[in-house]
Amino acid sequence: MDGYIHSFESFGTVDGPGIRFVVFMQGCLMRCLYCHNPDTWARNNGKIYSPRQVAANALKYKSYFTGGGGVTVSGGEPLLQTGFVYELFKILKDAGVHTALDTSGIIFNGNTRKEIEELMSVTDLVLLDIKHIDNGEHIKLTGHSNENVLNFAGYLSETGKPVWIRHVLVPELTDKDEWLEGLSEFIKSLKNVEKVEVLPYHSMGEVKYKNMCLNYALSGMQPPSAERVLNAKKILGIIK
Repeated sequence: MDGYIHSFESFGTVDGPGIRFVVFMQGCLMRCLYCHNPDTWARNNGKIYSPRQVAANALKYKSYFTGGGGVTVSGGEPLLQTGFVYELFKILKDAGVHTALDTSGIIFNGNTRKEIEELMSVTDLVLLDIKHIDNGEHIKLTGHSNENVLNFAGYLSETGKPVWIRHVLVPELTDKDEWLEGLSEFIKSLKNVEKVEVLPYHSMGEVKYKNMCLNYALSGMQPPSAERVLNAKKILGIIK
């Protein structure tokens, strides 16, 4: 099964442990207001690769996968191409490479669960992006409910799959103490969270919207202050 690939990063250091080869898949259902990769939205854009072609590309860098490194598949939303990622991860696991999936879990439901469960059998770590704990605010932010996301988090907890939770901190949109406290309580209910990351909002992707003749809804939005980032980290238990 071939896949649509947006791009690769050879020496990633922020998408999982250690040094990683990162595969950015094409296609995403959500339209997050702060998205910095609108060029990944269309599902059939990008270049077509087979799982073996991508694996061969990644394995050229295997000697650099230090500190628990390996391969991370990100997006877009990689679960839109679950079959491809499964085949890729099977090859990588046979080669002794650590695999990580960076996803929002937005398509996890009764129709997709079996296929995603199969993918989890060859996935070592899930980087789960929880955009917003409040469902109404999640819909405003992304255009979709957070029901599938939270259900996916619960499934991963039940099965004991190691998870890193990632949360983008955006002034006015996600940065409110009551929302952060709600997210903190939800994370505490999970049994498998190894790490929580706060990702401060930035506007570096705005130029892509201009180049694509798209409206950037957060034009003029400033990054959160250092104090608010520190506050979020304290509420989420990252620091004491």
